[in-house]
Amino acid sequence: MAGDGAAKTILPVEGERNVLITSALPYVNNVPHLGNIVGSVLSADVFARYSRARGYNTLYVCGTDEYGTATETKAIEEKITPQQLCDKYYALHSEVYEWFKISFDHFGRTPTKQQTDIAQDIFTKLNKHGYLEEKTTTQPYCETHNSFLADRFVEGECPLCHYEDARGDQCDKCGHLLDPLELINPKCKLDRATPVPRETKHVYLCLDKLQPALEEWFKKSSEEGKWSSNGTHITSSWLKEGLHPRGITRDLKWGTAVPLEGYEDKVMYVWFDACIGYVSITATYTDEWEKWWRNPEHVQLYQFMGKDNVPFHTVVFPCSQMGTQDKWTMLNTISTTEYLNYEKGKFSKSRNIGVFGNNAKDTGIPADVWRYYLLSHRPETGDSEFEWDGFIAANNNELLKNLGNFVNRVIKFVNSKIYDSVVPDYTKFKGDPYFDEHKKKVNDYLKRYIEELENVKIKAGLATAMTISSLGNALLQDNKLDNKLATEYPERCAAVVGIALSHIHLLASLIQPYMPDTTDLILSQLSAPFLCIPDVWQATSLPPGHKIGKAAYLFSNIKPEKENEWRELFGGDEARKAKEEKAAKAAAKKADKERKKARKEKEAAEKKEGVGKGTVESAEKKAVEEVADGVEQVQLQTS
Repeated sequence: MAGDGAAKTILPVEGERNVLITSALPYVNNVPHLGNIVGSVLSADVFARYSRARGYNTLYVCGTDEYGTATETKAIEEKITPQQLCDKYYALHSEVYEWFKISFDHFGRTPTKQQTDIAQDIFTKLNKHGYLEEKTTTQPYCETHNSFLADRFVEGECPLCHYEDARGDQCDKCGHLLDPLELINPKCKLDRATPVPRETKHVYLCLDKLQPALEEWFKKSSEEGKWSSNGTHITSSWLKEGLHPRGITRDLKWGTAVPLEGYEDKVMYVWFDACIGYVSITATYTDEWEKWWRNPEHVQLYQFMGKDNVPFHTVVFPCSQMGTQDKWTMLNTISTTEYLNYEKGKFSKSRNIGVFGNNAKDTGIPADVWRYYLLSHRPETGDSEFEWDGFIAANNNELLKNLGNFVNRVIKFVNSKIYDSVVPDYTKFKGDPYFDEHKKKVNDYLKRYIEELENVKIKAGLATAMTISSLGNALLQDNKLDNKLATEYPERCAAVVGIALSHIHLLASLIQPYMPDTTDLILSQLSAPFLCIPDVWQATSLPPGHKIGKAAYLFSNIKPEKENEWRELFGGDEARKAKEEKAAKAAAKKADKERKKARKEKEAAEKKEGVGKGTVESAEKKAVEEVADGVEQVQLQTS
């Protein structure tokens, strides 16, 4: 997967604006759901596409996070090696992001020589400068399979909020980092045995020693970079509580080797070296990676993620960078999201609830519609909901009736015999303040759009782009664009058409970060190249005499009945069970009704003269058998 640009290696250029973009490295042990996608890779993709459309020198890197306990656990569950698991899920992730049109300039992986070299270099320098210490600690040990348990291998009740499914490293409900021995009623994830405490040696990163330097950096970076509020709040909370040394090695086999004598059987803890993956993945993209990562004077770093990843990017990784005493490109702006819920519940792979990356394609709905809905519901300041009725309404009422209607109406009109697909001379009509006012309105919203995207207000930027589309529809309505206008006021009609076509050309650029395929379709209909997003719109991008292409619909109507179909399909095992129970009750009710009917027929037959008892019993038996067959068919269909 690559960005919408040249194949040559992208490097910073002195004197230009150089933007380095990362999105949280997805764990390779599962399929990403819609919340994962919008919170990291999709949000980063919008900003990367916007940056390129503004002419900034942009590099967007990401990749799969493949080391650590989560991978080992999943590999054991699937009875394959960690490497086999990583290969399987790397391909799956790549396919999902490619379908969603995520424009990575490079999508890599963490288990590489570059990862080992860079992580070990950082580790060694932290040790050299006195920011690492060795501690003998007590950790959970499973006597059933004779192994120390990494934090994620331990599950139990959170001691703070009492959530029953907390992991040993973090509670997914309250968000606090935990020690596995703090859990109430802890269990080994692999065999459900109760672990016992045992002593083991580990290396700790002295975050407490680095807190003063981190606080100074945080104050400056969060203000200048205009961090999202939840990123600022979470980091402030950590600093207020006070930083403490955190273990950065673990008793595992699948991970980055620890460059320290006596640690041959241990690896680096994934939360320490995962963020180093951004650097090593860049190093697999170019040998000149230091021009991006050791160039704070000329490079701005933007990072995108869900709120649960904040501390690793605003505390742990910056402390690791500062502790080396090397020059580093450090976080400029962090953009974090809250949670996207599914139909007033949570996504759950184990319970088959919600839409996961590979499911979206199966619906037959284009990727751009998914992108639009997710980004218009991006959980920026609070949790948001994915709801099927809202998804269908967004397509039918917003995309189809607003954007689709505007573009199709203008292109079809120019395709007609009036203009024969040629842009008319719109320069002759002058002096009407309406058109100057229209340009002013568009430029006011264009200025707002740029300000919003510069400040990484992704959801607001999309709403502004759709408002600019609405202004286009208003242009057509106010001037009553039709054959009568072309016949009776040809110069005014030409002016309306010329401005509308230029309006569409601008709009294609503004929606490209959000709906890239739609932009390509619009540009093919305009027979025009991509227009870099300007500071000021002049309304003259398509000159008189330019021949456009043929009109085609940008969006298709989604039938309302799809709502129930998709809700049942992605409602999970409980929804399917409820449907089966409902069908079974209906079948039983029908069977009872048929029995009563058969009994009444029998009684009536017995009263009738000339009808034998055997004949009546045969009729009743046949009716009951038919009902039983019906019940069996229902059960087969719902199983």
